[in-house]
Amino acid sequence: MSEASARRKPNEQPALLDTELEHLPAELRWREWMGRVEAVVFAASEPVPREVLARVVGKNCNLELIIDDVRAELAGRPYELVSVAGGWQHRTRKVFGDAIRAAFGKAAGEETKELPQAEALVLMCIAYFQPITRGELSSFFGKEVSRDLIGVLRAQDLIASGPRSPQPGAPYTYVTTKTFLSQLGLDTLRQLPDFEALEDAGLLSKEKLLAGDIPAGLASGEGDGEDDVVGEQAP
Repeated sequence: MSEASARRKPNEQPALLDTELEHLPAELRWREWMGRVEAVVFAASEPVPREVLARVVGKNCNLELIIDDVRAELAGRPYELVSVAGGWQHRTRKVFGDAIRAAFGKAAGEETKELPQAEALVLMCIAYFQPITRGELSSFFGKEVSRDLIGVLRAQDLIASGPRSPQPGAPYTYVTTKTFLSQLGLDTLRQLPDFEALEDAGLLSKEKLLAGDIPAGLASGEGDGEDDVVGEQAP
């Protein structure tokens, strides 16, 4: 505990952060803003959105230019500041992936287990055609997509419930999440990669797709041929 914290009364709030820094020369003020932005991103466990970074700089500060300068300073470092999942995050450069894998047995971004082919196919279908219902997914694959499979993707925070479909019974739709974007290193869904990039991420096998190998695992577990409708909870 710092000395200042020790002197603070139990219900006393910490002093407000001086974001304008008008007492500093322009160059030092800019350097301080750069340091604050990088510190906030470094301390976060997930991508930091622009509105959060704006809390630590002046109201007239151009955050885009601050980030550009931070990224320029990191040009020679083994990590970089990247735009992903609607925010900013420090990530190790891909060129060091082999070194990290040799040290820890896996590279950065490989914390989650590789998806089985059936789950990866359903996830990609949701990503490209969202919002989409379970019934529409089943029609797309020509076989039942089970609630169990949907539940696995939800448990990994890769998909979430979307708006109700206007179809009779107002079934649930499913959409991808920020976790999905983060795992693929995307800022928005407009940057969805092609099949080659998905293969590199370990999410899809082009060879199996071209062979028409639609896994039987789509229908494993519970599946009654009906979609999730009003009155039921989304899996």
